[in-house]
Amino acid sequence: MDPPLSPRAALRWSVVRSVVTGLRPRSIVELGCGLGAVGVRLARLAPYTAVEPDLDSYRTARSRLGDAVIHGDHTEIVPGTFDLVCAFEVLEHIDDDASAAAQWLALARPGGHLLVSVPADPERFGPSDVLVGHYRRYTAEGLRERLIGAGGVDVSVRHYGWPLGYLLDSVRDRLAARRVATAAPSATERTHTSGRVFQPRQRVTGGLIRAGVAPFALLQRTRPGHGPGLIALARRPD
Repeated sequence: MDPPLSPRAALRWSVVRSVVTGLRPRSIVELGCGLGAVGVRLARLAPYTAVEPDLDSYRTARSRLGDAVIHGDHTEIVPGTFDLVCAFEVLEHIDDDASAAAQWLALARPGGHLLVSVPADPERFGPSDVLVGHYRRYTAEGLRERLIGAGGVDVSVRHYGWPLGYLLDSVRDRLAARRVATAAPSATERTHTSGRVFQPRQRVTGGLIRAGVAPFALLQRTRPGHGPGLIALARRPD
């Protein structure tokens, strides 16, 4: 059985899987793979590599994915070598997101793609964002402009998570509000542990989440312009 996904990650994976399957990449690199739950799934779709800077998360990811996981960040990756570069819930953690997006796109081979996800709607910035070290949330147009500015072409952006994601965000904010006061003082420190916050560990929990989220994963497809998360795809020019 696959490692468990959080409810929001399960909603996101429903969209990501469809995008990746459609691209049919020959190689994938994931930046900031966290505990490796999504990586296990991506690794079934193409030869897979990942980097993870947080040591504890890296150890868990490596136990699941072996030598495919590198302890470090995107600077460990040779530019221009992957068909698909993925970064899920990472860009919002970076102060200079413009430079990061450009560096990530450069990791793709010419004609390859960058696939990212970020939290949507700046007005929804709340305690859960603070707790995990977010600098911002994005509008769809703002994310599109960021990827075009990074050199991407054929940029597409869609929302995901309607309607369940709004409830999940509300619950996360309530839980996070109790923990923010004792969190690490800097966004950088909070970012390093973010891949382990609110993440299920037990496989039986993952099965329950998967069953509960399945109807909503289908329902969100009917409203791609709505939801508290964004998924964007950009192509590196040939």
